[in-house]
Amino acid sequence: MALTGVEIFKLLPKTNCKKCGFPTCLAFAMKLAQRQASIDLCPDVSEEAKQKLGEASAPPVRPITFGVGDKSIKMGEETVLFRHDKRFVNPCAFALEIKDTLSEKDIRDRIEQVLNSEMERVGQKLRVDAVALMNDSHDTSRFEILAKTIFQNAPDIPVIICSENPSSAETAVKLFADRKPILYGANLENAEAFANIAKTYKTILGVKGNNLDELSSLTEKVKSLGVQDIVIDSGARKAKDILRDNTFIRRAAIKKNFKPLGYPIITFAQREYSLVEALIGTIGIAKYSSIIVFSSIEKWKNLALFTLRQNIYTDPQVPMQVEQKIYKIGEPTTTSPLLITTNFSLTYFIVSGEIENSKVPSYLAVIDSEGLSVLTAWAAGKFTAAKIAQFIKDTEVEKIINHRELIIPGYVAILSGAIEDKLEGWKVIVGPREANGLPAFLRSKL
Repeated sequence: MALTGVEIFKLLPKTNCKKCGFPTCLAFAMKLAQRQASIDLCPDVSEEAKQKLGEASAPPVRPITFGVGDKSIKMGEETVLFRHDKRFVNPCAFALEIKDTLSEKDIRDRIEQVLNSEMERVGQKLRVDAVALMNDSHDTSRFEILAKTIFQNAPDIPVIICSENPSSAETAVKLFADRKPILYGANLENAEAFANIAKTYKTILGVKGNNLDELSSLTEKVKSLGVQDIVIDSGARKAKDILRDNTFIRRAAIKKNFKPLGYPIITFAQREYSLVEALIGTIGIAKYSSIIVFSSIEKWKNLALFTLRQNIYTDPQVPMQVEQKIYKIGEPTTTSPLLITTNFSLTYFIVSGEIENSKVPSYLAVIDSEGLSVLTAWAAGKFTAAKIAQFIKDTEVEKIINHRELIIPGYVAILSGAIEDKLEGWKVIVGPREANGLPAFLRSKL
């Protein structure tokens, strides 16, 4: 069980030296108990206490990094059951299965689908993150050919090597050893062989049980064999079973600090019908999967799942924001219109998108409103005439345009007079209330 703040406090030096960044040892202890600080921040704690406290302050779901480089994937490190309690930390990864029974052309096509899956939404780059090599043929040589093809054509994509045959698994793992892959396929029968492969090549080990009791025993066995980085699969494949097992695993890890289930979850969502597969994927996204494996990645499915994942893994306490500055939409000139809005990401991307649709090159001034939308920011006193006027002055935008006209959102038309009072020589134009009115407004008025 996790230690309480008072129990942790008893193990600290109690000097209140503030070296950890907290005012007292008790305050630091409380942060450790909430898993919001690391024991490494205390330079004076004893080694014995550090060992005890390190375990107590560790996240209940083990943090693991899958892959290397810019496309590496962080998993685990979760501390809550519900995102409104704090936030979910690491977004789940999506992987596309590639079977060794496919032709070389089909294999290359699927690699290209993954490489070309990236899309941008509200300023974030979203993509299919990994590939799962499936040893469907149960043939070592065919699996090796698949591994070599992916190794040569997808050099920076994280890989999951899926085989229950130790010989096939090791053949593939050798190729990807320096890319920190996941070796998936350990069960009660082959656990020792797979643990040895994982230790030899320093890979993450994926283990599968037929139920949660078996899974718990398996993770304990693998850990006793010297493997620390583990991803777990309860064996659930039906929607109701995935929901039940994933929820039980997260509750056991968070509420009971049950270490045998305190690992990232891998979910296999493959279905014959793509819509059903997408629905299974939504369960995994919403209910604690760290990796979800799909059989296909059509663009419509990607967009739906990317959007859901992005929404769930956005910190609900910190609005998404863009940088405060003057943005160029198209190729504006000195005569191009100047509009202003807030830095809430959704507001910015909707407004900028409608300006692009208008085909009228423009400047869009984005003011820091702490991530609030226009009306909310105005009501909170963060989108006021004084702040708008000061921002326009500070940016010296008059040096890049030869007019003095500022278009404000129609919802805050009440600010027009006050802005003109504070910006001498400027004229304020009230734009449409909704962003979808911008194309017609810009074309007709300007």
